[in-house]
Amino acid sequence: MIPFDFQPRTRIVFGPGVVNQLGDLAVELGAKRVLIVSDPGVIKAGHSQKGIDSLAAAGVESILFDGVQENPTTANVDAGIAVAKANDVQLIVGLGGGSAMDCAKGINFLLTNGGQMRDYWGVGKAHSAMLPMIAVPTTAGTGSETQSFALISDAETHVKMACGDPKASCKVALLDPELTVTQPQRVTALTGIDAIAHALETFVTRKRNSCSLAFSRGAWRMLASNFSTVLKDPTNLEARGGMQLGACFAGLAIENSMLGAAHALANPLTSTFGVVHGQAVAVMLPHVIRFNAEKVGDWYRELLQVDVPIDGFPSGDNPAALADFVKQLVAEADLATDLTSLGVTPDSTTQLGVDAAKQWTGSFNPREVDANSLKSLYDAAL
Repeated sequence: MIPFDFQPRTRIVFGPGVVNQLGDLAVELGAKRVLIVSDPGVIKAGHSQKGIDSLAAAGVESILFDGVQENPTTANVDAGIAVAKANDVQLIVGLGGGSAMDCAKGINFLLTNGGQMRDYWGVGKAHSAMLPMIAVPTTAGTGSETQSFALISDAETHVKMACGDPKASCKVALLDPELTVTQPQRVTALTGIDAIAHALETFVTRKRNSCSLAFSRGAWRMLASNFSTVLKDPTNLEARGGMQLGACFAGLAIENSMLGAAHALANPLTSTFGVVHGQAVAVMLPHVIRFNAEKVGDWYRELLQVDVPIDGFPSGDNPAALADFVKQLVAEADLATDLTSLGVTPDSTTQLGVDAAKQWTGSFNPREVDANSLKSLYDAAL
């Protein structure tokens, strides 16, 4: 029996068209002026305007901040704070992918608690109440809408800082699968693989518990069942909804059990070689599954018994089949399956291993990792 403390902090509203409820929800939260944090791509797709229109219909003024980039930095957060302060906002909306939602949380940390982003690196370092937030994800990937963490990169060192506090949890997550249909194919692939990694890693971490396992298992079934479909038929709203819910559930699993070595290995690839996060995770995850299976093979076998109604889902109980299946999904998504093709060289893996060993998520991996074992995983992926 594993004790746990599960505190649902985020109301989840799901369904086609629910973005139109944004204004009414803002009013429920007592807001008259709202900061919408978004990015140029989401704005161009017209999704930010849908949020603005809903807020306007409810009599709520909105201020749009579009200075979000992939892997948001402290510079993005600082720019957003200036806009928020100048307009005296009462609520923050993260409307976009994980980057927009994380940047919104970062803005909230500094707007309400002051200081610099590095002051909140870790857990529970916000001492004052934060503004209410609403998350409107336009991708199915990070699950940031149901997490209390913001991942913000230092603009100078490029180090990713995980800044978490229960106060940073969103009050509402609006999950509208219609907003995910316009994603470019590559974004669908990268975010989908990231969500799949979340489901698989949370299922085996040292902090896993009865609550997190329910979310991990549910996320795995929905994501594994629908990923290939959204790649082949991007307008399939049913599959898009399955991916969005799966990513959301995986986010809830992270909140209750954290992540593992695949994410620890991914971050140095991003900071050193510029490999985008989803691609970095995609390359490393099959190798981490094989590595972990020596200790937690029975747990992976449980996932092979989950009813995933698609052709090609592995039968039997060999954990290696799970690793092969993930690699197959990565290939189907037209993503790289090795590090060499991403420009990573053999002489870099020693330092990458050192950097990966410093990543917090590695401490939750079910099999202990250090710089040497992480280097070996990089070598295996070349």
